Amino acid sequence: MHLTFLGATHEVTGSCFYLEACNKHILIDCGMEQGRDAFENQDIPIPAAQIDAVVLTHAHMDHSGKLPMIYSQGFRGKIHATSATSALCDIMLRDSAHIQMAEAEWRNRKGKRSGDKAFIPLYDMEDALSTIRMFVPHEYGEKFTLFDGIEIRFTDVGHLLGSSSIEIWVTEEGITKKLVFSGDIGNVNQPLIKDPQYIKEADYVIMESTYGDRNHGETPDYVGELSRVIQETFDRGGNVVIPSFAIGRTQVLLYFIRKIKEDRLVKGHGDFKVYVDSPLAIEATQIYEKNMFGYFDRESMDLIHRGINPIKFPGLKTSITSDESKAINFDEEPKVIISAAGMCDAGRIRHHLKHNLWREDSTILFVGHQSVGTLGRILLDGATEVKLFGEQITVCASIKRLSGVSGHADRDGLLKWLQSFEKKPSSVFVVHGDDQVCNIFTEYIRDELGYNAVAPYSGTIYDLRRNVCVVEGKMIPVEKKTETVKVDSVFERLLNAGKRLLVVIQKNKGGANKDLAKFASQINSLCDKWDR
Repeated sequence: MHLTFLGATHEVTGSCFYLEACNKHILIDCGMEQGRDAFENQDIPIPAAQIDAVVLTHAHMDHSGKLPMIYSQGFRGKIHATSATSALCDIMLRDSAHIQMAEAEWRNRKGKRSGDKAFIPLYDMEDALSTIRMFVPHEYGEKFTLFDGIEIRFTDVGHLLGSSSIEIWVTEEGITKKLVFSGDIGNVNQPLIKDPQYIKEADYVIMESTYGDRNHGETPDYVGELSRVIQETFDRGGNVVIPSFAIGRTQVLLYFIRKIKEDRLVKGHGDFKVYVDSPLAIEATQIYEKNMFGYFDRESMDLIHRGINPIKFPGLKTSITSDESKAINFDEEPKVIISAAGMCDAGRIRHHLKHNLWREDSTILFVGHQSVGTLGRILLDGATEVKLFGEQITVCASIKRLSGVSGHADRDGLLKWLQSFEKKPSSVFVVHGDDQVCNIFTEYIRDELGYNAVAPYSGTIYDLRRNVCVVEGKMIPVEKKTETVKVDSVFERLLNAGKRLLVVIQKNKGGANKDLAKFASQINSLCDKWDR
């Protein structure tokens, strides 16, 4: 009964934890790192083909983005998540594969001219589609048996549609230990989705700490503040460009703008246009509309029962094709443009920044966390020039932030979630926070609240039966390095297939001799064919 910390250790992104229990190998999350990569993360310590299952907290890419990668390496188990998370991952993983394949095509086209080796994406669309078929959806509160001795339950944590904390009961040799993975704990009083639900019992808690060093302050008047930004920008004749995460934040913005239009808070600009320029955000909004019942909060449900869609309004326009996206910048009327990605490191938002950053009359409005090293953070930190598509752009637009809009709980919210446990857990593991924040939050809950708390580094392994650390992880800063280029992905896939074959052979030990003999003959026949 061991837990290994792999990702999101002293960093916000890249969530991944490896649980060995009941002779099974289970991942909790399998996410990508985003923004600046501060520390080296240990790879999953077993071949992907040996992973029996993945249990997923929610759909954001820093929790789910590497699932198709482990599929390409031989993983064939099931992926367990809530129904809404499964639906959102359907579109997010396809979108991720599309972005990576498009980037690879662009790099390879450019690389041909300079003689560079071929760049291969982390995974392709076939990997993403195959991964999506492996999802097993569950509802909140449903306790199910993952394997003999391992039970799971998802609890609404109020961060994103379908987001959850995960309760895991593990029983080995008559000893039961309960683990709770917080996932990303939601902020209270968010539009649309419910506030976090609290859990009362756990032996071990693995919790996030994104805002563990500060509070959001009093809940701002989001609608009032957003309407003032729109009013002032439109009066200058400019556009309000909002880099927004396609899932979660975009739908919250639509909720606010519907209210602004309903109350006519922006004067003199008629039924102004609002563009959602992100196919992913458009599909995500449709999923939100399909999952209103059981996921939306009481205020949103009151609107629905009155026949009002809380995230639709007159003047809302969507652009799906690249031609529709380009046409937005030829529309000379003041408008709101909501586009992904939220940290400006990829996607269509970069084109809208190129067309608006140099304009003194426009506003770039940030509505979410900007990780160190991202273009969004660079702009918020006061950059006067940025480079986009090889062109130097002077920053003349007004750069603003809509204060307090966060899908994450602040320090008080995190503490409220932790203190909901009626008995102090044996250990609290603090993850999902920048290095300094992890340390500050860990020290606070240990020194001020009396919890046994630690902030593990990647590679740390805990024996959960004995509550002892058996391997200390190391803080290994990432050196600035050139991009890794995969030379022959087909050969890598063949190598992964070979590794998976070994796993399958081991799993069939003790099977019927006749079946094993036939299997051996088929393998030898293939070997004879290729060993020439």
